[in-house]
Amino acid sequence: MSKADLLEAWHDHLALGLRRSPHTVRAYGRTAERLLAGLELTDWDSVAALDAPRLRGHLASRRADGLANASTARELSALKAFIAFARAQAGHALTDPPRLRGPRIKKGLPRPVTPDDAIGLADTVEAIATEDWIGARDRAVLLLLYGAGMRIAEALSLTGSALPLGERLTVTGKGSKQRVVPLLPIVREAVADYAAQCPWPLGRDDPLFRGAKGGPLAQGMIRKATARARKALGLPDSATPHALRHSFATHLLGAGADLRSLQELLGHASLGSTQIYTKVDAASLLETYRHAHPREKD
Repeated sequence: MSKADLLEAWHDHLALGLRRSPHTVRAYGRTAERLLAGLELTDWDSVAALDAPRLRGHLASRRADGLANASTARELSALKAFIAFARAQAGHALTDPPRLRGPRIKKGLPRPVTPDDAIGLADTVEAIATEDWIGARDRAVLLLLYGAGMRIAEALSLTGSALPLGERLTVTGKGSKQRVVPLLPIVREAVADYAAQCPWPLGRDDPLFRGAKGGPLAQGMIRKATARARKALGLPDSATPHALRHSFATHLLGAGADLRSLQELLGHASLGSTQIYTKVDAASLLETYRHAHPREKD
């Protein structure tokens, strides 16, 4: 088999077998391609035979190129998955990848925005858009992120079959897992307003959110619109589209939502991913205390 054959099999395994997102398939594919080229590996047996020292040396060369801790950890995870796949393909006696510990990463807390700023971002992207329908589109997307806790990729993967929106929406998330999210009236109205103004046909199988030329809307366009809006509002760089999903979770938790319900709404595979919002809520409470308690002002 050629290197191209190895990479094609790896891509198919990720996309079709594991149903990973296109972003993950691309990233894991590039990682495998660098490994094959860097260590001159040509078949499954040579990949399967990789041990910890050779893998460590490959990662060291990547670190020398300026790879940060977080990126190194992600690359190591991708490499281990690729080697495990190679060992299965080669019928290797050892199916587990080499044991190698990645760099420690200090996890930062999500940085939510306030409810007023979340709505302000959605309203501002509409106000500063070059065309009315584009402004309505961008506002609808941001309200889906904040009002329903959707990931930006989930919102942009919706098709015309979602119309007209009801009080609940079935969302397809990571790993093609589906969940049902409730929709507030303001969210439904925003999407309906966009659909009424959109100059492109919104058939059942067509992308719901369209770019200026009628193709599927790219995530980068929403990020750029949000960046312009936060600059206009004087908000920090952390006020991103994904921060709206964080804000959805944090504000629900602050209002009394339980972690299990929040896990279902966010589509998290494990409760551990959801528990980080308890720390965010505690941090917000402490910040409020510091600003409001009279003894803090002495």
